[in-house]
Amino acid sequence: MKKRQMVLRRNDQSHRNSANSSLLVRTVRYVECQKNHAANVGGYAVDGCREFLAAGEEGTSSALTCAACGCHRNFHRRVEEGEGEAEGAVGFE
Repeated sequence: MKKRQMVLRRNDQSHRNSANSSLLVRTVRYVECQKNHAANVGGYAVDGCREFLAAGEEGTSSALTCAACGCHRNFHRRVEEGEGEAEGAVGFE
């Protein structure tokens, strides 16, 4: 599974005008699928998919579809990890 990283700016006033401001780096993973496949009949059943696996390359529409269960990435539980600081970080990889 490919992990994604998000870089968020701090909201501190002291860092707002600084050219070398601190940034928060978070790694985002998508884990078990929570889509209720029996909702249309009034039941509750999940498919058991434990981890989101992108069906295509990053930047394509198929990258948002899980190769294991066929559901959209939004049905998978989002987990943010590694909330560390990166001084002067410009982008993410």
